Amino acid sequence: MKRFIETLKNIYKIEDLRFRIGTTLFFLLIYRLGSFVSLPGIDPAQLQNLQNQTSDGLLGLINMFSGGAFAQASVFALGIMPYISASIVIQLMGIAVPYFQRLQKEGESGRRKINQITRYLTVLILIPQASAYLTNLHMQLPDSAFAMQGLWFNAPSIVILTAGSMFVLWLGERITDKGIGNGISLIIMIGIIARLPMAVVQEFGSRINGGGLVMFLVEFVILFIVFMASIALVQGTRRIPVQYAKRIVGNKQYGGVRQYIPLKVNAAGVMPIIFAQAIMMVPITIVGVANSENLRGVAAALSNITGLWYNLTQFLLVVAFTYFYTAITINPTQMAEDMKKNGGFIPGVKPGKKTVEFLDTVMSRITLPGSIFLGLVTIMPAFAMMIGISQSFALFYGGTSLLILVGVVLDTLQQIESHLLMRHYDGLMQSGRIKGRPGLGGM
Repeated sequence: MKRFIETLKNIYKIEDLRFRIGTTLFFLLIYRLGSFVSLPGIDPAQLQNLQNQTSDGLLGLINMFSGGAFAQASVFALGIMPYISASIVIQLMGIAVPYFQRLQKEGESGRRKINQITRYLTVLILIPQASAYLTNLHMQLPDSAFAMQGLWFNAPSIVILTAGSMFVLWLGERITDKGIGNGISLIIMIGIIARLPMAVVQEFGSRINGGGLVMFLVEFVILFIVFMASIALVQGTRRIPVQYAKRIVGNKQYGGVRQYIPLKVNAAGVMPIIFAQAIMMVPITIVGVANSENLRGVAAALSNITGLWYNLTQFLLVVAFTYFYTAITINPTQMAEDMKKNGGFIPGVKPGKKTVEFLDTVMSRITLPGSIFLGLVTIMPAFAMMIGISQSFALFYGGTSLLILVGVVLDTLQQIESHLLMRHYDGLMQSGRIKGRPGLGGM
């Protein structure tokens, strides 16, 4: 506790970090307030049917990701998931399309072009999603809930929903640039956290009324176990030994030591879950636009979060995206080249191609159990609901919410810690109390 208080004091002392945290909280507050602003022309008092529809099923999951904005018919109802879908498409094209491969190699200028293309694609995705959302609104709400009908309501509402999601994207980018980073992930996390207190209260109330207080405590014990397992999954690593040969330059000796490369069991983090969830929302969009009875049956099967097809598809998508995101995040060829340049090698493995093959094999082996465990945690809410836990509370047992919370919180704490360490290091250097040691960078 004493260390925690000291950390808070250190944060307050550092003006830049204090400003970044304050900026992050300010932008998150804007996002939360916007979630309660309903579309113009809709009577908020008549949204009960929509809120009942989003109390369970896949729509309930979408509502959780949007922090309740979906059920409020808010200007932010579509949230950040269309941008995630666009990012998936662009990253896949970066593997298959030469133009995007060239952009990825152009550094900062290429990254800016890719981001701009991703935004344009987000708008193209938002337009049919907004249309599908409005179709669902007309099906769930009575005509008296709308001040206008037909094109006079739909056209401006599509523009507002599209602009609302792009504004949420802008907030995320501002948090990344001006705040403590990870703006998109923080927006998703804050939407999930916003639903947690209500879910706990509802579950507690239902257990108390049914005389099941012991069961409520058991649920929290299980949740704690899953929480600790999630932390282990996020932080688990395997260390690869790297031996650096001795080099003598002038009168100084370099190398001759053994270091370790930490390879994460789950190098992809929570992105496979977010990607898979974005893909699972596609059937609802298609059905809303196509209005086909056959497609409705398919969408119903993929929207039942306790059903076989939904959970099987979700599991396979998480496993596939774990491998995909690990492949674009970790480059064994680059790692092998960096080791060779610095005079390093893995004991028992020849430098060059053999090292690349060894690293690729190790990553494949440790990613397999990591991806399977990630997939199992993702579908755990279905098992929780089978034993009688309400959906609003059961969603916090799975990777859909729990792993996102764990991953984003740990990453945010790491960002704050890096700011603290960097500032602390600069302060010591300015005071002159620490001298750089010979042969370590010339400090």
